[in-house]
This record gives sequence, structure tokens and C-alpha cells, in this order.
Amino acid sequence: MGAVSAQLLDELGYDPDDGVPDATEPAVQRSLARLGVGSVVAARIGARRVAVARLGSGRLVVVDDACPHDGGRVSDGFVDGEHLVCARHGWALEARNGRCERACKLRE
Repeated sequence: MGAVSAQLLDELGYDPDDGVPDATEPAVQRSLARLGVGSVVAARIGARRVAVARLGSGRLVVVDDACPHDGGRVSDGFVDGEHLVCARHGWALEARNGRCERACKLRE
């Protein structure tokens, strides 16, 4: 990491060149709007890491990219109908109010 990147990381709290697209940029928004049903991708809004997913119903959701079970990345998982499934332990999650909440049971 160069001096400029280190300074940005220190001042902004994130590295803008980390390869995770900024969901507030118009081109990224257009791309996310075309996200296919059953897809989930990593993005960020400023320093906040988010997962953007198109659920089975076609509803687009944006949630924190951290599983409430143990902090694994939701964007590493997959969509199962109206649930997001964490790749680490298979927890089925429901998207509510910008967060994932644990569903009633583990995915079988």
C-alpha cells in the first residue's frame, strides 16, 4: 500500500481501491438494477460493506455484508427463494430493514 492509499485508509476508514464497487456510483447502480434473480454480490456504501441480492420474488435487497451468526460475508453465500444463505455455516437469513436476521432454522 502506497503512502496516498494509507492516508486515504486512515482518513476515510476504507481503501477506495479495494475492488469492491461503490453502490452509490450511477454506473454501479445501473449494473445492480440488472442483477439477475438468485444473484448476490458484494458492494459498499462509503465504508459500509453491503451485500446486494435479487431474491426469488425479484425483490432487490441491500443488507450489511455480515452474517448475524458469526460475521461471515453474506455476499459469499447464495439466494434460496426469499432467503440469503450464509456460506460459512448454512444459516438461512431474512433481509429486513437493511440487515439480515437469522431465520427459524438451519438450512437442511
